[in-house]
Amino acid sequence: MKKLILASALMAAVPGLASATYMQAPAGVPEIVNPDSTGFKFTDIKINKTTPVKDQNKSGTCWSFSGTSVLEEDVLRKGGPELDLSEMFTVRKCYIDKAKKYIQTHGNINFAQGGSFADVLYVAGNYGAVPEEAYAGLNYGEKKHSHYEMEAALSAYLNAIVRNPNKKLSTAWLPGYIGILDAYLGPEPEKFTYNGKEYTPKSFAKEMGINADEFVNFTSYTHHPFYEEFALEIPDNWLWSKCTNVPMEELKEIVDNAIENGYTVGWAADVSEGGFKWNKGYAVNPEPKTGENLEGTELSRWVKLSDKDRENATFDIKGPVKEKKVTQEMRQQSFDNFQTTDDHGMVIVGTAKDQEGNRYYKVKNSWDTNQVYDGYFYVSEPYFLEKTLSIMVNKGAVPSKIAKKANLR
Repeated sequence: MKKLILASALMAAVPGLASATYMQAPAGVPEIVNPDSTGFKFTDIKINKTTPVKDQNKSGTCWSFSGTSVLEEDVLRKGGPELDLSEMFTVRKCYIDKAKKYIQTHGNINFAQGGSFADVLYVAGNYGAVPEEAYAGLNYGEKKHSHYEMEAALSAYLNAIVRNPNKKLSTAWLPGYIGILDAYLGPEPEKFTYNGKEYTPKSFAKEMGINADEFVNFTSYTHHPFYEEFALEIPDNWLWSKCTNVPMEELKEIVDNAIENGYTVGWAADVSEGGFKWNKGYAVNPEPKTGENLEGTELSRWVKLSDKDRENATFDIKGPVKEKKVTQEMRQQSFDNFQTTDDHGMVIVGTAKDQEGNRYYKVKNSWDTNQVYDGYFYVSEPYFLEKTLSIMVNKGAVPSKIAKKANLR
């Protein structure tokens, strides 16, 4: 039956769909860079407890990897065990509910691999969580995640349903769609055994101390009032979930307070800029020289670049540089004119400084460990201020004065 379902999906004609805007890992294995060759010397200041770096590989599921990481680290912060939670359980649940909304809107929402931190909280709150050992989501002959074929099959299937050839939806469309997910990711576990005890996803989440209600998402834009919630206008926000809007300085204050008090922070950001150098382990926001425009100097979007183009800068950075003085107006303009784009989800785990005393955030990525800082990199404060889309953080990490203004306490 699964073979028939999959064959039907692959045979269906499918128009081009927008790819996931949350980044996939760079293709291939990049050359390891010598830290001394980058011109930067970073010193960690405060690093909070984290779980190991993972590899999303060829899947646009960074939102699940980063959001799940924050949940794992919150359990650690509270004195609980080091968990390895299944990102694919969350991905599967979102694919099902996203498909339902896609059909309900007659194909008029974005259907792609991308998502947001809100999706992770949505699944944890409504469905629970499972350990990686109970649901690895690798049911298709691969050792690492690779979702191109699966997404194509799911998209083709849904677009065939949207065309409504029978003039009425049958009761078979959803089971058929779930059959594709079963073929690739495997059927979801209704019950599983962990450390000798049987759980359901909900009972496991409860016993491990995973509580989605403890978290909140923040953003900072002026096209909506501050201290109110709004649905951030990005394609991957299929849930139409809301962020609490705060001024830029307070967004940074929340992160600083979180790190100082032992919390990690989910960070959704634009990583397509010329100053974002993953292999070299840093992201900076250089102030343009007279007549120089750094926007677009990476030739095209990062996800479309070859490994060689990613490695080679199109403008020269040999160490700490003079960076932009970011304003609230600059943030808004960059968002409005598509210069700040919804690319990637990561985790801020600490703070650091460079050899000149400039302050950075240390960030955990999900692009494996074959990189200069073993899967971590350093983000300058000016880069954070302009290129952050949103953050996810435990409500307990929000400074009292901000929480009160945002009606969180």
